[in-house]
Amino acid sequence: MSIIKMQQVSLKREDLQILDNVDLDIDEGEHWVILGRNGSGKTTLLEMMNGYMFPSHGRIEVLGNLYGQCDVREVRKEIGYISQTLIEKLTPRDPVWEVVATGAYAFLRFYQTIPDEVKEKALKLLDEMGFAKLANHALGTLSQGERKKVMLARSLMADPKLLIMDEPCAGLDLYEREKMLAEIDRLRKRNITVVYVTHHVEEIVPLFTHVALIRDGRIGAAGPKHDVLTEETIKLTYDIPVEIQWDDGRPWIRVRSGG
Repeated sequence: MSIIKMQQVSLKREDLQILDNVDLDIDEGEHWVILGRNGSGKTTLLEMMNGYMFPSHGRIEVLGNLYGQCDVREVRKEIGYISQTLIEKLTPRDPVWEVVATGAYAFLRFYQTIPDEVKEKALKLLDEMGFAKLANHALGTLSQGERKKVMLARSLMADPKLLIMDEPCAGLDLYEREKMLAEIDRLRKRNITVVYVTHHVEEIVPLFTHVALIRDGRIGAAGPKHDVLTEETIKLTYDIPVEIQWDDGRPWIRVRSGG
């Protein structure tokens, strides 16, 4: 089953070509990472998958719904989304469990009584992440890494079929990043398709099966991660000569001397 199908997708703003004839097929059972430099079009792709932006040309189908011929608000109910912009819209004084619970309805905060079953589910998700002790803490008292994991729990409240993450490890130190990546890797236990944007190859944990490399709004390579992530394709994407090594399904790169 196709989860996302993008065909000849282009986006042009005045004289700026942001996306240029992008073709991308993501099927059920696959988990994708989109890699590329700043300004390459990664976040724009995610915004289009969510139906927040629409192409100048091309066709986008998500979870069997053709954008332009469906109610994207209904489609979004089956999509979990994590982004820094969303984190900034939440209320820092709200308790953590309540922030997680808002994900059941895609609210930013509650203004009415929260059903007991919704609160119980939020508490269960927090417990699974080892966050039960923080459930009643204000969101604003948490570290950046803890807030990112709260957002992951929130995104799972509605049992989405698709989870889209825009640089969830940005700004985290090594410890917080590895803790966050461990939670992301645990998504293998769920029936969900994950699309993940990052700048960093080493964030490709075993969960991820496929990679798309994007440069200047064009997909340079896309497919199974071991086929796509080569020293040649990384150099073409980043203009940096590297050596790549794989360890337990996770790639690591070293910049070559003189690179």
